[in-house]
Amino acid sequence: MKLLLTSGGITNASIEASLVELLGKPIADSTALCIPTALWGCPREVPPAAPDYLTGRAWGGMTSLGWKSLGVLELSALAATGKDVWVPWVEQADVLLVAGGETAYLCHWMRESGFADLLPQLTDTVWVGVSAGSMVMTPRVGDDFVGWASAPDDRALGVVDFSIFPHLDVFPENSLADAERWSADIGGPAYALDDQSAIAVTDGAVEVISEGHWKLLTS
Repeated sequence: MKLLLTSGGITNASIEASLVELLGKPIADSTALCIPTALWGCPREVPPAAPDYLTGRAWGGMTSLGWKSLGVLELSALAATGKDVWVPWVEQADVLLVAGGETAYLCHWMRESGFADLLPQLTDTVWVGVSAGSMVMTPRVGDDFVGWASAPDDRALGVVDFSIFPHLDVFPENSLADAERWSADIGGPAYALDDQSAIAVTDGAVEVISEGHWKLLTS
């Protein structure tokens, strides 16, 4: 699987160019599935952003880039759907657009639905994550980013060997000092990314794409 791990989505021309490079063809010739699952794990006082996500008004407008086709895959519904139905949908998609929200909730449903087990087979598929949709691919997210009450811990899938601190300087609690304090508890390499930055991973090679600012943090 090819990964484009963003903080804020497809927010600038450099990140969009990286997406096209990973796809190996124009966006207009590519089929996409968007996964809003992480939104539903947010605390109740945070309104679900699924309408904005699906209409393209949120997170860099990545669902409104002019895809050949765009579908929705809700992971919490997959058990009732049956693998014989949804696995072909995933296998036929060129790209998976994964919304932000609550990482632990997303990770739970990726495992519970069997979706996580499918990932090693998706060698040509591009995974585009926003915030939690990116962090779920890392080993740990840190206690600061666990808001789901049923989360057993802060561990994620560990597809990559680094962690991500998103939205650098976007919110008052996401300063570089906050990122450095967070990193000290992670116990491994991590990247602090603002919403104009992303990380592309292909065959284990890691590249930072940015028109903003970012920092590699080592504990």
